[in-house]
Amino acid sequence: MEQFVAVASAHFLALLIPGADFVLIARTALASGRRLAVAVACGVAFANAVIIAIAFSGLALLANDTLLAIIQVLGGGFLLVVGVAFLRSGAAVDLESGVAAARGGAPRHFALGVASGLLNPKNVLFYVSLGALLPAASALVLTGYGAWMFTVVLVWDIIVAVALGSPQALARFSRILPLLSRLSGAVLVVIGGFMAIEAIIRLVSGA
Repeated sequence: MEQFVAVASAHFLALLIPGADFVLIARTALASGRRLAVAVACGVAFANAVIIAIAFSGLALLANDTLLAIIQVLGGGFLLVVGVAFLRSGAAVDLESGVAAARGGAPRHFALGVASGLLNPKNVLFYVSLGALLPAASALVLTGYGAWMFTVVLVWDIIVAVALGSPQALARFSRILPLLSRLSGAVLVVIGGFMAIEAIIRLVSGA
């Protein structure tokens, strides 16, 4: 029980620290409403589930430094692309158009969330580290941990999406959305740039 509390607490505290996934969900919620933001949140949670399954299955693949560096380069490039798109987005929120976009945009935003989660090296490193803390755990126990972590990620991300994507929040932030979009874009560009540069340096120095 003590081990579960320790692992669950570490996981939740890490989840509370805003990162690229949080920025993506928050910006989508404020720009397009809760439905598309929930789609992104579900995609991020699904990506976490995939990483958890691989990390907890005992595969050493994710612990490979070269592979992690490659994932980091790809993730950095992905964040740069999304960040630039946010920087170029200056349109004010239109609640009606946001609803219309939500009808056909959920699958695409789900895929965006999956890509963001899978290409986030922090997710990989964190779950591999947690998996290393449970070397003697049975398959059933690891499945329980994985299910718990997936559920916590899903619920937390949906709470963020629903809270920031409510009509009240959209109306409140609609006037400053262009600024928020550019700020979100700048944050993602900085994070993505540092991620990519750091990984490239590691790859070159390790070659």
